[in-house]
Amino acid sequence: MIHLDTNFLILSLVPGTPQDLQLRQWIATAEPVALSAIVWTEFLCGPVSPEQIQMASNLFQNPEPYLPEDSRIAADWFNRTGRRRGSLTDCMIAAIAFRRGARLATENQADFRHFIPLGLALYVSA
Repeated sequence: MIHLDTNFLILSLVPGTPQDLQLRQWIATAEPVALSAIVWTEFLCGPVSPEQIQMASNLFQNPEPYLPEDSRIAADWFNRTGRRRGSLTDCMIAAIAFRRGARLATENQADFRHFIPLGLALYVSA
């Protein structure tokens, strides 16, 4: 299973990008691809066009909710990785992917590498 980070989602909606091609490959091979309600919120904050919102809505009809257990994981990871300013949302996104046993596809791998020793798996493009 793959979970998309916001930046990967945005880039996957641009025709011809590596992220677009990768998403199409995952869909063609029936690889489960999802995203969290946190990512969906960031995405909707834009800037995005109504067409991009519709396209993403068609692909991801039920974003994975943020659960109480995600809160505990995100808070733990935030504290264990130095309480870095601006990293709480990343902790929340990572916690949901971790709970689902998903690899996280992101273009900001440096923001998420802190969570690898804690169990997060990142999708690394070839």
